[in-house]
Amino acid sequence: MAKVTTTDHWVWHTSTVPANKDEEVELFVRERNGTPPGQKRKPVLMLHGRSIPVLPGFDLRYKTYSWAGALAQAGYDVFMMDLQGSGLSARPKMGDPRNVNPNHQNLLTPRPPGFTPGPPNYPYQLNDSYSDRDELNTVVKFISKLCEVDKVAFIGWSAAAFWMGPYAVKNPDKVESLFLLAPIFPAKGTSDPPASLPVSGFPTNLSTKKGLDQGWAGEVHCEGQREEGIVDVVWDALLKSDPVGSVWGNLDGLSRYRSFARWGWNETTAAQGGVLGGSVPVLLVYGEHDKQANTKPPSANPELNFSVPALYNSVAGAHKLMVKLDCAGHSVPWEIQHGNVHELSKHWLKHHKVDGKTHGVFDMDVDGNLSPAP
Repeated sequence: MAKVTTTDHWVWHTSTVPANKDEEVELFVRERNGTPPGQKRKPVLMLHGRSIPVLPGFDLRYKTYSWAGALAQAGYDVFMMDLQGSGLSARPKMGDPRNVNPNHQNLLTPRPPGFTPGPPNYPYQLNDSYSDRDELNTVVKFISKLCEVDKVAFIGWSAAAFWMGPYAVKNPDKVESLFLLAPIFPAKGTSDPPASLPVSGFPTNLSTKKGLDQGWAGEVHCEGQREEGIVDVVWDALLKSDPVGSVWGNLDGLSRYRSFARWGWNETTAAQGGVLGGSVPVLLVYGEHDKQANTKPPSANPELNFSVPALYNSVAGAHKLMVKLDCAGHSVPWEIQHGNVHELSKHWLKHHKVDGKTHGVFDMDVDGNLSPAP
């Protein structure tokens, strides 16, 4: 087992977020390096989704749940980044309670003092596909220089697919491989940016411990799928990634997450140039009970109709694999299958194969056994 060193980096970035455009900001990047002495670094970049920052998602320091720790112990140099508006990276316009989603403002009781509900004073969504991919590119360049490599392996969870997928298509010379867990993919989503940016709305959403528990519970259908007390552990980690939101609202605190406008991730992008599944091998993994990555029932709105199998079918290259996890939901990094996901990702990073194959669809049971999907 490798000796792992942990380093928190603050990576300077010239912002392209409309709220603080052209300002120099710091992006939070945690590194967990398990590179054996005398060996070349093998960097992996992990990216969060919509509402869970990287530390609760990938480096939960509880029992065996740290995915980044497991990869580092296997000899990888693992980096985890928070985009602006998430976790410990810069959060422009999000410190003002007036900029909270009006539908969430009722949660802002009894704190902060003096807050009066009303329309946001910054009436726009915070981030967009341009700004998120720019930040991803800054961190990729930082890692490549630090590790003296040309390519970085990508691991993304949930909405990370919106940024890692198109980035890999546009920059195959920088991406070693793509592992997407529970990827959000609207096959018929728009390719084009809005007519004007920023898009009207609000920058800040709020989540509660009760909401986390209930939303997650709706995807728990197997005995032992999530262990008792894990909601408390995850919520505590979320609050530690948000020192401001953690003192808002009731005694449980609140977790803030950003709003964003997105485009350019659909069946056209996934097939573009045959890059995905070609020069960038792709592994897609999702839980059988995941109702977020696989919209159930399907939505009439193509922007909100998500499907992992549709992403697999859209990838034009032949080097593509998909694994469905038994007894797992969207929150699988904190469920019974988390250890099997760790092992699957180690095997993928080393071999770019599943069960010795570079193409195909598989099922994985809770014991980690793989079988071809029927």
